[in-house]
Amino acid sequence: MKKFLVLFGFSLVTMALLVLSCAGPATENEASKGPITVGSKIDTEGSLLSQVIILMLRDRGFKVNDKSQFGPTPVVRKAIISAELDLYPEYTGNGAFFFNEADSEVWKDAQKGYERVKKLDKEANNIVWLTPAPANNTWAIAIPKTLAQKENLKTLDDFAAYANRGGYVKLIGSEEFVNSPAALPAFQKAYGFTLKENQLLTVSSGDTAQTEKAASEGTDRVNAAMAYGTDGSLADPRGVQPVYEPAPIVRGQVLSRYPEIETILSPVFRTLNLETLQTLNARIAIEGQNPADVARQYLTAKGFLK
Repeated sequence: MKKFLVLFGFSLVTMALLVLSCAGPATENEASKGPITVGSKIDTEGSLLSQVIILMLRDRGFKVNDKSQFGPTPVVRKAIISAELDLYPEYTGNGAFFFNEADSEVWKDAQKGYERVKKLDKEANNIVWLTPAPANNTWAIAIPKTLAQKENLKTLDDFAAYANRGGYVKLIGSEEFVNSPAALPAFQKAYGFTLKENQLLTVSSGDTAQTEKAASEGTDRVNAAMAYGTDGSLADPRGVQPVYEPAPIVRGQVLSRYPEIETILSPVFRTLNLETLQTLNARIAIEGQNPADVARQYLTAKGFLK
């Protein structure tokens, strides 16, 4: 912004400075809160939840830098530890991999997993986990309804049997999903099936809107997709995956300065159960609605925004 006051002469500038000096410093309530830099992962739900956070903070007087769709898990994780991000939605089950405890059964219990990652991240990085949503957004596999009905596929046991008897499968997923020991390799080990290299289409993005669209439209002959539990998917009766409840995580220094962040966000996240997130995610992934619009509509309908 140009300093237009210089055009009006020395006397007006001097007068303005005198007025400001008489007024005294701004109080804490008068001062702008923030800025808070909010990010998310590159997926449908990450975009939705980051917009929920951004809209709520802005409504309560915070200046917010929108860094939604910032990057995959390793990138956003590094960014919050280095203070490049202040806050973003993460998943409790990822604590198993952040802290090399993938073999622990604690991560398959929602409350215990949350308490564990909250303790470890505060001690190691001064990162605070706020109230999680009561929804398990675990890794999953989705298939078109036409295939499910034709082959009577309802669970991953059914899918494994179909693949093992020579049924056609070509699955699209992110590099993380395909290669992470906790994702596709864990499903293959637990359910006893193996997908060969020519049965996989690996993409860089973790956006399930992209993978599910490819499976539904048969792009490159794909008929199965990486998905999340909040997208709707084949059931995992063996409980292979950790519980992945989404929660805002925030740098401790930021929360110490603005403790009201917790009271602003916790009531909202408590309302985001599995069915609710499936519905909201579908509006983005299937109907093509803007994440910010979906978030605003939900928050307004629930009375969080006017």
